Formats: sequence, C-alpha cells, structure tokens
Amino acid sequence: MEWGMANRMHRMFQPVSGNSVMVAVDHGYFMGPTRRLENARATIAPLLPYADALGVTRGILRHAVDPAATTPILLRVSGAVTVLKEDLSDEEVVTSMEDALRLNVSAVALSVFVGAPHEHESLLHLSQLVDAGEECGMPVMSITAVGKELEKRDARYLALACRVSAELGARMVKTYYCENFEKVIEGCPVPIVCAGGPKLDTEKAAFELAYGAIQAGAHGLDMGRNIWQSDHPVAMLKALRFIVHEKATVKEALNVLEEEKKAPPVAAKRAASA
Repeated sequence: MEWGMANRMHRMFQPVSGNSVMVAVDHGYFMGPTRRLENARATIAPLLPYADALGVTRGILRHAVDPAATTPILLRVSGAVTVLKEDLSDEEVVTSMEDALRLNVSAVALSVFVGAPHEHESLLHLSQLVDAGEECGMPVMSITAVGKELEKRDARYLALACRVSAELGARMVKTYYCENFEKVIEGCPVPIVCAGGPKLDTEKAAFELAYGAIQAGAHGLDMGRNIWQSDHPVAMLKALRFIVHEKATVKEALNVLEEEKKAPPVAAKRAASA
C-alpha cells in the first residue's frame, strides 16, 4: 500500500484496537433535515472529540465543521436522489476526487446497490471511483445500501455485496449487522465497519448490535442516528467506543452510559472553571 493511502487509512483506525468508531452525519443528502440533524453544526460539534472519523457531505463539511478540527473526514460522494423517489439506487458520483483532495479528507464513500434496478451503474461508479482514488492515494469505502428494502439484510446477500465491493477495489466496506454476521466478515478481505441503521428502540439494542459486530470480527462501527438522535449523544458515543476499542460487554457499556449521563455538560464544566 502506498504511504499516502496507508496514512489516510491509519488516521481512521486506532492503532491499538485496529478498529474505528465513525459517526455518520450524511443523512441529509437524501433525507433532508433529519430529526436532531436540523442544525448540523450544533449536532456535530460535541461529537467531534470522540469520533475516530466523521462521515459528511462536502456541503456540511464546508459549512458545519470547524476547519480547526482534527477528526478524520469520510466524505460521502454519491447522491442525486432523494427519499421521495421509490428507487433510491439511481445515484451518481456527485463530488469529484479533486474536490475531495482540496477538502483534505481521509477517505471517500459511495453506496452500491447490489440486486437493485441500478446495480450495474452503482458498481461501475465504485470501480471508477477506485481508479481515481488509487491514482492519488485516496481510500474508497463501499456502502452496501439496500434502499427501502430492509429485508435484504441477511448474511447471504450482505456477504455477496461486501465481497463484490472488495473485488472491485474498495479499501473498506460499510454494511449492516445480521444473523451469522461472521460469515459476512469471513468472505470479505478488506475491513468491514458495521452500520447502525435506523434508530433502535433502546440504547441496549444499539450496544448489542455493536458488541455482536465486534465479536464477529468487524473493524468498528459507522453509526449515526443511534448516536445523535439519543438524548445523550456524547455519552452514547463514549459507551460505544468502550465496546469497539476495549471489547467491553453490553453491561459494561450500559454502566459507562449511566455514568456519563451524570456528568455535567461540557459548557457547564467550562463555566464552572472560569
């Protein structure tokens, strides 16, 4: 692996655990002002110190992320379709590799829709993006999207989508957790990070997903709504880090969460020390 490519990858994955806790805040590119992401800057700012990488579009990066931040950026470069359309697979690459380099991001990401009406186009876009990325040392993440067909999230389908992504040159893959997730991991030669998916009913359920993914061999999480739609997003992120980097149990993560909930907000701490 070229030095630049390796360096960008290492920025996002902690050296001791080899894992990453990525925070996805790119939902607006097709969902608009999602609940608790209406003011992206306010949502992102308290999470930045605890995220190993932040997943955003270029618009949100430019307008809602402090340029002084040192958190690695995973740039969403696919889009051009909204939730109003029945078929979400009709995406294009909407951000150039040149702009990704200007923005100094650590990796770029796009969705692939295996088995969907626009499967061919999305896989071709992945291949072309990988070509461009390899020329300049930019890692590409393939996101195995399922559109609105959530029933596709089973091991056989996800193993296929992840393996195809790796075969086409993706340096890492984001996919959903499922029963027999270890089979998905075994069939993919590049690191897999597990998506959080829609907001789960309980914090415990999110921790169980994270714990199961790490135990199966995932190299981390790329989670959004289960963090920033929580009433305690920073506490939730810290507890998830405990699972991903320390291999904590669900019970231990719940203990961390409860302790962090008791801690005064950062703004209150600053006021007290002033």
